[in-house]
Amino acid sequence: MALLLCLVGVTAALAHGCLHCHSKFSEKFSFYRHHVNLKSWWVGDIPVSGALLTDWSDDTMKELHLAIPAEITREKLDQVATAVYQRMDQLYQGKMYFPGYFPNELRNIFREQVHLIQNAIIESRLDCQRHCGIFQYETISCNNCTDSHVACFGYNCESSEQWESAVQGLLNYIRGWGTWRAEAASSPHSLVSPAFRCLEPPHLANLTLEDAAECLKQH
Repeated sequence: MALLLCLVGVTAALAHGCLHCHSKFSEKFSFYRHHVNLKSWWVGDIPVSGALLTDWSDDTMKELHLAIPAEITREKLDQVATAVYQRMDQLYQGKMYFPGYFPNELRNIFREQVHLIQNAIIESRLDCQRHCGIFQYETISCNNCTDSHVACFGYNCESSEQWESAVQGLLNYIRGWGTWRAEAASSPHSLVSPAFRCLEPPHLANLTLEDAAECLKQH
């Protein structure tokens, strides 16, 4: 079990979609859009397919439906992009298709891409359980393609000493984060939310995983 806390976020700008952040996206999708008119016997497939390709990025963000920020590691973004481009290139290698086939295949690739992105983001978060305490990893924000990082709290502690150290590290992280927020807002407030009082001494001595999970969930 791991309690995942998104402690650092990036302010969302215009939705671009995760794949849009890949270095080859513009080149690849420019080619796909410019050659769409050669892929179907039926003229009605052309505007439909063109719209799918044009709206690919924005539609991706709409379909992700994640309860956590859409932030993906560069490694996993490369993996998703490689899989999508491979499917798209194979589709474009064929000759002209019968009516309806080409846009349907584009939709299938789109849905597969959404699932790949969802799984990539969630898998990175779940990897948190392999660590004890605060762990951070570098990501790219799918909202605006800027570099970001995700911080999470893992429960994989092998001793009470490690657990106490992990909780203390979490408190220190929160204090630092609270200080940043206080300075940014230019208004005085407590550096530790009341919801985290249960993680402060002298409560650490008798703290259980269940107690900590309940305390952190209330933040």
